[in-house]
Amino acid sequence: MARCRLGHGDAQVRTLPGRESERSFSLEGSMAQHFLLSAQARTLSLKEIYQAGEDAAYGTFRKLRWPATGGSPQCPRCGCAKIYEFSTRRKFKCAACHHQFSVTSGTIFACRKLAFVDLLAAICLFANAAKGSSALQLSRDLDVQYKTVFVLAHKLREALAAETAKLKLGNSVEVDGAYFCGHVRPANMKTDRVDRRLLQNRTDKRRVVVVLRQRSGRTLTRSFRLESDGITFARERIVEGSVVAADDLRHWDVLASSFRMQRIDHSEAYSLDGAHTNLAESYFARLRRMIRGQHHRVEPAKLDAYAAHAGWLEDHRRQSNGELADRLMRSVFAASVSGTWSGYWQRAA
Repeated sequence: MARCRLGHGDAQVRTLPGRESERSFSLEGSMAQHFLLSAQARTLSLKEIYQAGEDAAYGTFRKLRWPATGGSPQCPRCGCAKIYEFSTRRKFKCAACHHQFSVTSGTIFACRKLAFVDLLAAICLFANAAKGSSALQLSRDLDVQYKTVFVLAHKLREALAAETAKLKLGNSVEVDGAYFCGHVRPANMKTDRVDRRLLQNRTDKRRVVVVLRQRSGRTLTRSFRLESDGITFARERIVEGSVVAADDLRHWDVLASSFRMQRIDHSEAYSLDGAHTNLAESYFARLRRMIRGQHHRVEPAKLDAYAAHAGWLEDHRRQSNGELADRLMRSVFAASVSGTWSGYWQRAA
C-alpha cells in the first residue's frame, strides 16, 4: 500500500502503511548497532508534523479513515459514496440517508476537541515512549489540560488493547504473575515496622498481573486479586495441548490436565533444559519501569489498561516509531466510541 504523507515541499511526515521492513540490527562500519538506535527506527518526526500543519494532519486522518478511497468519505451508516462536504466546517452529509458525520464520527476520537495536528502529535509522543509517558508530561508537551490528555491516553490504550481482545495463544506459552499497586510505606522507627509480605499487613488495592506470553508471538494480560485466580484466564486464552512454561508455584499444577507443562524452580536456575519464563519476566521488567518511572501510582481499576499498553510495546519493540504510530492509528479507527472514557470527568471526577 502506498504511503500517506503529510505536508508540502520539505515538510513531509510519513505516517501510514508501507513502512520499511522490520530489522533487528543495522551496521555502521564494523560496529553492530541495535535497531532502536538506528535511523530506520526513526521514521516519524514531531517537528515535521507541526511544520506540515493542520490541513495536512486532517488529510492524513481522512486517508486513514477511508484508505480504500484515498480519503474520499463514505457514509458510516449506509455506506453510500455520494457525499456532500460542508464548506464552512469539516463535516459531511450523505446524499442517500442525509446522515451528517465527520472523519472521527463513530471512532474512539468521536466528539474530539483537539486540533488534528495535536491529535497526530499526541499519537507520535505516545508511540515514541518506550516505557510509556505520564499524562502530566503529555500535558506539558502538547500545552493542553491534564484532564484532556489523561482521557486521550486511556482512549489510545483502549484502542491498542482491542488488538488482542479475542486472541488465543498456542505452541509454546509462558505464564507468570507479579504484584502491583497497594504499596505499604514502612514505618519510620524500626520497632514499628511490620512484615509487609503478610496478608494482614497489605492493602485492599494490591493486585497481581498475570501474563501469558507466546514465544515469538503476542502478550496477553489481566489483573486479579490473587495469582491463582489467573488459572481460568490461562485456560480461556491458551489453545489446549500447547506447551505452557511456569514457575514452581503449586497453583499452576492444575494446568497439567489441559497443557503440556514445563516447570522451572527459580531458586535453582532461571533456565534449565529449555524450561524458563524469561520472556514473561522481561515483560514485567518493562511494566515495573513504566509504573515506577513514569506513572508512579496506578489505581487498581486502571491497571489492566497499563498492563495491556506494556504488552503492546513489548510485542512491537522491534518496529520503528512510524510503524507503531501507523498501527495505533489503525486501531483507533477500528475501535468504536468509548463507553468508559466518553464523558469520564462528568461522571467520575
